[in-house]
Amino acid sequence: MEKIRCAWCGTDELYQKYHDEEWGKPVYDDERIFEFLVLESFQAGLSWITILRKRENFRKAFDNFDYKKIANYPDEKVEELMQDAGIIRNRLKILATISNAQKFIETQKEFGSFSKYIWGFIGGKPIINMPKTLKDVPATTEISDKLAKDLKKRGFKFLGSTVVYAHMQATGLVDDHITECWVK
Repeated sequence: MEKIRCAWCGTDELYQKYHDEEWGKPVYDDERIFEFLVLESFQAGLSWITILRKRENFRKAFDNFDYKKIANYPDEKVEELMQDAGIIRNRLKILATISNAQKFIETQKEFGSFSKYIWGFIGGKPIINMPKTLKDVPATTEISDKLAKDLKKRGFKFLGSTVVYAHMQATGLVDDHITECWVK
């Protein structure tokens, strides 16, 4: 019998694997949280499957998402990334990734970890929604609005409320698997 999944992942094997193994599962590790912040910020204006297909290229290009290294990228590295056809070559997003790595470290220092900071917006426990269909899943919420506003105040870029809500879903702060989904 075929597994019932959330409709957004369709029949693409990579999308299904991501849906089944990662999406909506709580992430507390700062390195993984940063990886998703980078990927989500590059996804703005594009489809998530485009980013998933380039994920390994991003991993290689951005030193395995090592935010400490990224925070110190020199101009030469920006130019190198601009020539890398395996990633999304958007100068503003590349520069934002470097700046966001710096802000990420600042936020870690303030809260002890970025995980404590971000999970603090929901009281440390995942929000489990029970949407019946994909149409019942919002693009933003009051919490994503608040988090996006706070990130912006801290100097983060390319992390508006829609991107932040997608990040919350990806890292399991929010579980939006539809009620019939086998992952529920």
